[in-house]
Amino acid sequence: MVAGEGIPVLMLAIAAAALCAYFVGWITAVPLALASAVLFLLFRDPHRQVPSHPLAAVSPVDGYVVEVTTTAEGINGAAAHRIILRVDAFGAYTARSPVEGTILDPKAKRPGPEAAGEHAGLWIRTDEGDDVLLRFHGYRLGLAPRAFSRYGERVGQGERCAYLRLTRYAEVWLPVHSRVQVVKGQRLRAGSDILGTLPHP
Repeated sequence: MVAGEGIPVLMLAIAAAALCAYFVGWITAVPLALASAVLFLLFRDPHRQVPSHPLAAVSPVDGYVVEVTTTAEGINGAAAHRIILRVDAFGAYTARSPVEGTILDPKAKRPGPEAAGEHAGLWIRTDEGDDVLLRFHGYRLGLAPRAFSRYGERVGQGERCAYLRLTRYAEVWLPVHSRVQVVKGQRLRAGSDILGTLPHP
């Protein structure tokens, strides 16, 4: 499965490779065929099985944990767990929502230090009133992720919510009373692996 944003680019590369092979020769078409394979890896968006745990926060990206810390000034000034993930460049191209809830505007009420600055992100409030922040930074070629969910809309746990493009890092901020279930160095799959559990029973 390929992310919708990548289909036109991938089809163009495949068509160019086919035309080059037909009119010039297959040896000349090899670089274009390799480019098509790389583009497929970059834009692939495989189906994921979301765990049946309504209070779980799932990983938004394919990658591994580089840092797990607690900050005193997190979402809305409350303490929070901050989990930083290094995004796998050839992992799933689409980011997924860690939790189910309503998307809020980070600029409307500052959810954390610098949250409205250079870091693109989604602020999600669950039905239980928990605030979860998903942010991205470290853009390659200046290409920031692009959300396709809008403020005020609901998003499901593990649901596709943004195109990653060439992003290096993702951050998930969970309420401080959540139970974090990952450790530094642990590899995760988007939408399937659990980062932690929200505090409500």
